[in-house]
Amino acid sequence: MPYKSRTKSLELLVLESLDTRMHLSDKDKQYYHNLRKGYEGEKVFDALLEKQQFDCLILNDLLLKLKNTTFQIDSLVIMSGTIQFYEVKNFEGDFIYESDKLYKNEKIEVSNPLNQLNRSESLLRQLIQSLGFNFSVKGSVVFINPEFTLYQSPLNRPFIFPTQINSYLNKLSSSSSKLHGKHKALADKLIALHMQQSPYQLLPSYDYDQLTKGITCLSCNTFNLTLDGRYCVCKDCGHKEMVDTALLRSVKEYKLLFSNKPITTNGIHEWCKIIESKRTIRRVLEQNFKKVGIKQWAQYE
Repeated sequence: MPYKSRTKSLELLVLESLDTRMHLSDKDKQYYHNLRKGYEGEKVFDALLEKQQFDCLILNDLLLKLKNTTFQIDSLVIMSGTIQFYEVKNFEGDFIYESDKLYKNEKIEVSNPLNQLNRSESLLRQLIQSLGFNFSVKGSVVFINPEFTLYQSPLNRPFIFPTQINSYLNKLSSSSSKLHGKHKALADKLIALHMQQSPYQLLPSYDYDQLTKGITCLSCNTFNLTLDGRYCVCKDCGHKEMVDTALLRSVKEYKLLFSNKPITTNGIHEWCKIIESKRTIRRVLEQNFKKVGIKQWAQYE
C-alpha cells in the first residue's frame, strides 16, 4: 500500500471531460493523449512496486518546489539506506540513442528523460538536505511499455527497460532493511510540501454553452442513456448505474469544469438533461452537499 497514492491530475480530469463534451483541436487532443498514456504507464509501475514485500515507504506523484523551481517525481521509494526515485516513461515503438539524444524512428527527436531525471535528482537532494536529512538519492528512468525498444543505449545510463523491471525490483527488495522514525518523518514532510495543482497547466479555453449536456455512460463514455426506474441504462453497451450515483458523478464533473458557477437544482437539471425530476436532483444535492439559501435562491456547496 503506497504511503501517498496516485490520483489523476486536475489537468487530466478536465481534459477527459472536455474530450467527451466538445471538439478538441489536434494539438489539445495529442496533449491529452500523452497525459493519459503517461498516467496509465505510471499506474502499471505502481502495481509492480506494490507487489514487492519489503520495508519501504512509497510516495507517488509528488509535485515539489525548491526556492522558485518546481519539479515532479513520478514515484519515490524511501528505503533504509537510500531514496530511490523514478521517472516513468510509457514510450512505445523503436527509439535510437545517439550523442545523448533520443530519436523515434531515426528522425524525430524527443526529449531525453535523463535531462529531467538529472534536474529532479539535484533538486530533490537539495530539498531533502534543507529539511535536515542526510540520505543518498538515486534516480532511474523506467521504460514501462513492453512494446518499447531502445537501440544503441549506453550501458552506464540509469535506464530500466521493460524486461529488467521485475529483476530490478526483486534485487531492490532483497537489499532493504527495517525503516525507522526518521524515514516516516521525511515522508510526512515531503507529502506536506506536495503542491496539489501544477502552475504549468495547459488547458484549452471553453465555456458552458459549447459543451454537450447530459450524463455519460460510466463504461463506454457515450451520452446514449435512458432511464429505467432507479437506473440509468446505456443503449450502446447495456451498462446500468443507479440514477443517484450517475447524477452525483455528473455534479462532480460540473464542479470540476465550472468551479465558479453555483450549484443549483435548475443548473444541474439543465446539465444532466435526461433526469426530468427536479425533486430527485434536489434530494441528491441535499444529501451530498451543504445547502445555502432557501427556495429558488438555494445553492449547494
